[in-house]
Parts: sequence; C-alpha cells; structure tokens
Amino acid sequence: MKFGVHFGSRGVAGDPDTLKAIAQKAEELGYDHFGMSDHVVVATDVESAYPYSESGKFFAQDTGVSLEQVTALGFVAAATDRIQLLTSVLVLPHRHPVLAAKMLSTVDVLSKGRLIAGVGVGWMAEEIALLGGPPFADRAKASDEYIEAFRELWTAEAPARHGAHVSFDNLLFAPKSGQSPHAPIWVGGEAKGALRRAGRLGDGWYPVAANPRLPLDTPDLYGQALADVRGHAEQAGRNPEAIAGALLAIYSRIGSELDGRDGGRLAFTGNAQAIVDDISQFQERGLQHFLIGGDGDDYQGTADRLELFATEVMAKFR
Repeated sequence: MKFGVHFGSRGVAGDPDTLKAIAQKAEELGYDHFGMSDHVVVATDVESAYPYSESGKFFAQDTGVSLEQVTALGFVAAATDRIQLLTSVLVLPHRHPVLAAKMLSTVDVLSKGRLIAGVGVGWMAEEIALLGGPPFADRAKASDEYIEAFRELWTAEAPARHGAHVSFDNLLFAPKSGQSPHAPIWVGGEAKGALRRAGRLGDGWYPVAANPRLPLDTPDLYGQALADVRGHAEQAGRNPEAIAGALLAIYSRIGSELDGRDGGRLAFTGNAQAIVDDISQFQERGLQHFLIGGDGDDYQGTADRLELFATEVMAKFR
C-alpha cells in the first residue's frame, strides 16, 4: 500500500515557506504522493453544483486565492527528492492540451520522473468558460481527446492528431517525459463516464470517497466500481490488472468518528486501528494508493497531522 497527502492550492499550501516545509515533512515521513488541487480562477457567480458537498456549495468560493497547480508542483519538485508529484486532479478543459502536455512533461523531466498526472473533466462550468475551454456539455468528449493527445505528444516522434476538440501536426515536442513510456495518467471521478474513461484511457483510477451522490465509502462499493473500471479496460483490449486503484479520503482523520450514511462510523475516521482496518479491507478489494487531506490551520498543525497518520496508520503497512 502506498500513501499520499492532498492539499488545496491555498491556505497552508499557498505560502512558499510552508508549502516547501510541508512537502519536505511529507517526504521525510515516508509519504509516497504529494497532491495539489486545480483551480486557476474562481468565478464570482457560480451556479454549478459542487459534487462533494450535500448542499452543492463550493467551500472555496470566497477570496479566489489559488496557486496554479502545475507551477506549484514544480516548486515542490525543487524542494524534494523522492516523493511523487500528483495533480489531484488537473481539470483537463482548463488548459490548451498541447500547453498542458508541455507543463506536465516539464515537471516530470525536472523532477526526474516523479509526476503522476491525475486528470478529470471538471464540474464548474463558469471556470471552464472563463478559461476559454470547450462547451461544458462537451467537456467529457474533449477530455478524452486531451488524454489521447497527451499520450501522442509524450511518445510519438512526429505527433499529430485531428479531432473535434484537439488538432495539431507539424510540430516537435520535446523533452517527452522523465518516465518510460510516459508519466502515468490517473483518471478521477466517480460517475459511470469516469469509470469508462479510466478503463479505456487511464493508467489508474483516482476517485474521491465522499461524493454524497456516488459514495465509495465501503469496501464493497469501491471494489465493485474498480472491477467496473477494469472491465472497461478489458473490453478496450487493455490489461485490466495494470489499472492502479487509488482513493482520496480527504476527510480522513485520527480522532473523533464521523457519522456515515447508515448512522454508523464513516470509514477512515475514528481511532488509528479502525482506520488501519478500513484500509486493509479496501486493499483486499484492490486499493493500492490511499490519500488523505493534509490541510491544517497552520504549518505545525499540518505537520502534526501528517506525523500522527504516518506513525499510527502508515507504519502498520510498512
């Protein structure tokens, strides 16, 4: 089992000194992945429903503060030596695909092959429109083409693609990647379309545990969804076992139990042994990479949270 930590691109991770310090602390403690979220701007009037809250209200629609994700991970790359750098996740319609491919490959090369490209189709129509992305209704089809374009640009000597949403040829694209054949692509999302996309196009599936409409908060729910992903991979002529199983439980904390949907304890909360047992049960269903939310009110609170989880939970799997 590999473990990681996810941060928003603001707050404790939005300051250069604390971002550097928490990245180095996570690496020192043995975390495998350091992830950062992706918002380039925040629209002032948002009618799109945020999928990860009961109300649909986006928690960060306040100041609009957010570092650019890929740039910030380049900063983290320079401050660390081993930890993998995860876009958690990069919203594909936010950036022109050729530019996004170059930004990602640059971080991968400069980090000596430590990038994992977590990708998703996005949920905020207003942000995608402000950034000049494809029509919101077309974002899934466009995202499929973007992923295919990344692979083409990262591997082909003379990359070319002509589709409804991506078109390029007559170009040289180098350096390619710090990894062979390229940085792994983890597809985020919990909906049926995301599961199909992960199976057809991804090297891994990276959902969020606590989508109130599409929960993955039990081993059976997660295991069945991962089996669906791998079934789509097999239908596409790919090796289903090569699709990595990941999960972000951003709410996971050692301490007080949170209430689950059935009135019992929410998985990955409570005392350390309960969380260890939860991860073990999910591991039996195919989970290979488990990530928690790292954001604290300040550096010390964040460092203490990371250390407690590392010593009380991660150590049991090492």
